Amino acid sequence: MTVAHVTDKNFEAEVLKSNLPVLVDFWAEWCGPCRMISPIVEEIAKDLQGKLKVAKVNVDEAQELAARFNIMSIPTLLIFKKGQPVEQMVGAMSKDQLLTRINTQLS
Repeated sequence: MTVAHVTDKNFEAEVLKSNLPVLVDFWAEWCGPCRMISPIVEEIAKDLQGKLKVAKVNVDEAQELAARFNIMSIPTLLIFKKGQPVEQMVGAMSKDQLLTRINTQLS
């Protein structure tokens, strides 16, 4: 599964109405830590295919979404289950750290 690029227009369909839990990566082009974590997020999308959906939101293009979920710094990763945010992670982290937080929500 590839990473879905989500905007204000398709957020509800891609994230809030998803049958799977969704990891949403709020990021921006100019953000160094965002670029560091991006390959990890893409690996997780492949590793957890069928268990977790992964989406990316460019905060420069979707400012309303960033404001709606109080994104104050990036990268911020939110996990949504049944349309509700259940976990928030701020800043770059290792794949193992990220998987530990994700797996808690998948079990």
